[in-house]
Amino acid sequence: MQTLVDTPAVLGRKRRAAAIGDAGAWFLMRRAAEDLAERLATVERRFADAAALFCLTPDAAAALRDSGKVAAVTRVEADPALLAGDDGILAQPEHVPLAPGSLDLAVSLLTLHEVNDVPGLLVQIRRALRPDGLFVGAMAGAGTLDELRESLLAAEAELAGGATPRVLPFADVRDAGGLLQRAGFALPVSDVETVRVRYDTMFDLMRDLRAMGATSALAERGRRFAPRALFLRAAEIYAERFAEADGRIPATFRIVWLSGWAPAESQQKPARRGSGRVSLAEALAERRDED
Repeated sequence: MQTLVDTPAVLGRKRRAAAIGDAGAWFLMRRAAEDLAERLATVERRFADAAALFCLTPDAAAALRDSGKVAAVTRVEADPALLAGDDGILAQPEHVPLAPGSLDLAVSLLTLHEVNDVPGLLVQIRRALRPDGLFVGAMAGAGTLDELRESLLAAEAELAGGATPRVLPFADVRDAGGLLQRAGFALPVSDVETVRVRYDTMFDLMRDLRAMGATSALAERGRRFAPRALFLRAAEIYAERFAEADGRIPATFRIVWLSGWAPAESQQKPARRGSGRVSLAEALAERRDED
């Protein structure tokens, strides 16, 4: 398996974000938690045991508790700083420390895109669910921060004659649905929501990303300190190419939502291949006769 993400660096950035403590920068997490609550409201089920897995802030767990559909919620995080004194379980990144068949509901918000082995983590989540248990997740998807990616690449190509990736690659919504199937979930569903945020400058966007712990943690990122001139030129390119009429710049976040169920005998299943009683040719012939 290719190591795409520097996992210790990811955790270090999350610790730093917790230390910064800029609540305003967590607007995407709060929005995701609100969307989670809306999605759960459409599910005609109650859940005895739920877990918020590596969700970084209390927002996901609070949404579960406030839904009125969950009896008990457990937070799982990779560092004590992320629990911030709350009760919860500490676990190594990409490891679900819960017994098989111990959950009815598992959620993961805005961290799956920073996982090296996403199918492996989803398999662990599916195993932790009881039959007919539900998983709901949200992750950054293809198109996220495309403006920033383009501006940085263009600036570095112009100044250095070449460029190194500085923004994570993100899965598209079709790939995400395939990940659920690979992990053995039944009835997988994926969709995407686009969020556009406006900033005065690229540096204001980067300040928010730093406060979210979302700056680049690519395993193959450049290790040398990037020169100030690179970011100054990237900010100019960002404004030249993307600024709106009032001079402010947009930043695009595409949030891919995933849901799937742990297989159970009670679930609706597609008909067995070859079990149809009427052939396609016969159906078409009947339709021609009616016409």
